Amino acid sequence: MTQDYEQLKKRLALNIKIARKTAKMSQEALALNADVDRTYVSQLERGIANPSLLILCRLADILQVDILDLLARSTDMASHEGDSSI
Repeated sequence: MTQDYEQLKKRLALNIKIARKTAKMSQEALALNADVDRTYVSQLERGIANPSLLILCRLADILQVDILDLLARSTDMASHEGDSSI
C-alpha cells in the first residue's frame, strides 16, 4: 500500500510538471491562476505536497488536461504530449 501511494505521488508530481511545461507556463503563473503559492506548486512537482481534490481540479482546468491525465502513468502523458524528455 505504501509503495503504491509513493508511486502515485511521484506520478502525479511528474505529470503536473509535464502538463505545466507543455502549456508553456511557469510555476509562478500556474500558482497565480490556481490561487496557491509558487512554493506549493514546486512542492507538488517534487512530490512533497498532497493536493486536495479541489486543487487537482483547478490544476487540470488551468492546464487544460483531464484530471485523470494527472494521475496517469507518466509515460502515457508524455507520449500523449509528444515529449517524453521532460
